[in-house]
Amino acid sequence: MAKLYFRYGAMNSGKSTALIQVAHNYEERGMKVKLLKPAIDTKGDQSLVSRIGVERKVDYVIHKYDDLFELFDTITGGEKIACFLVDESQFLTEEQVDQLMKIASVRKVPVICYGLRTDFMTNGFEGSKRLLLIAHSLEELKTICRCGKKAVLNGRKINGEFVFEGEQVAIDDHDEIDYESLCVDCYYKYKDAVK
Repeated sequence: MAKLYFRYGAMNSGKSTALIQVAHNYEERGMKVKLLKPAIDTKGDQSLVSRIGVERKVDYVIHKYDDLFELFDTITGGEKIACFLVDESQFLTEEQVDQLMKIASVRKVPVICYGLRTDFMTNGFEGSKRLLLIAHSLEELKTICRCGKKAVLNGRKINGEFVFEGEQVAIDDHDEIDYESLCVDCYYKYKDAVK
C-alpha cells in the first residue's frame, strides 16, 4: 500500500537536502520520481535549494487552486512514477493535502511531504495541520538551537532583530528577513526581550 508521509522539522533541519537525497536514491535504482513545490516558495525559482547549497529543478510548481489528483497525468506525463516528493508542504491547502492522500491511495504512488510544522509565532500552517492529521507516517527531522538544545520552533529576524508578530508568510523586498531554529527556552527568551 502506498502511503502519505510528512517529514517535518524546524528551519535548518535538512528537509530540502533530505528530499533531494531521497530523489537520488530512487533514481539510482532506475525509478522515476516527481519533485513538486508550491509557487509561494520563490526561493530558487523553479528549483529546490537547500541551505548547504544542494539544488535540484522541480518537475511541477503547485499553484493555490491546482487539483493535484486531477493533474496527476499532466504531472507524470503518463510515466510510471515511483514517488512524489513535495517540498515546503506547509504552504499547501488542506484540499491539496487530501488530493495527495488520494494519489497515494488510488494511484498507488507514495507521496513524501517535507515542511515546517509551525510558523515563527508557533501557529500551524494550513498544509502542515492537515498533514499532521491524515498522513500515514510522521517523522521529525531534528536540528539544534544556538544553545545546543533540540530546536523545535522558528524565530523570524528582520534586519537582524527577532520579531514575533506579522504576516505568516513574509516576502519583503526592502528588509532582510531571516529565520533561525530555536529551542523552546531560547524562543521565549527572545520573545520576552522584545516586549
